[in-house]
Amino acid sequence: MKLRYSLALGLPLIGTSAMAADLALKLEIPQLNVAEYHRPYVAAWLESADQKVVGNLAVLYDVKKKDKAGEKWLKDMRSWWRKSGRDLAMPVDGVSGATRAPGEHNLTFPGSKAVLDKLPAGEYQLVVEAAREAGGRELVRVPFQWPPKSAQSVPAKGKEELGNVVVQLKP
Repeated sequence: MKLRYSLALGLPLIGTSAMAADLALKLEIPQLNVAEYHRPYVAAWLESADQKVVGNLAVLYDVKKKDKAGEKWLKDMRSWWRKSGRDLAMPVDGVSGATRAPGEHNLTFPGSKAVLDKLPAGEYQLVVEAAREAGGRELVRVPFQWPPKSAQSVPAKGKEELGNVVVQLKP
């Protein structure tokens, strides 16, 4: 009798996690040949088709600066700051992290993440913004359909502060 109730209660949980879709971001930070190089601050967030913020996925900044001094420069990512950043109390668990060195980086956002679980079907954009001290600022938008019907990679390319940006979707 107990086994039957255990299975009945557990089956909905198994079905939910098996049906959840996943989203990942492959991000290239180029090595720039400049006299004073600083790692860029990077924000990644989701927007609906009408460019309203649906949720923040990642905010990479200097989290270890004394007295939270790294937070002072978050506003240099102007688009992210105006749309959502100014309303956040940093650091945000599961969203904020340290800056990344030049190279290719993979960020994963499993379907169990609260933002993706609540995302209704439709057209979206993953937006990536990078800003660098003594450098430039760049914004890249990658449109995609949610939930994905098949595994796919949607590429975009930055011009200076960002290299290749690829949104990877799995049903």
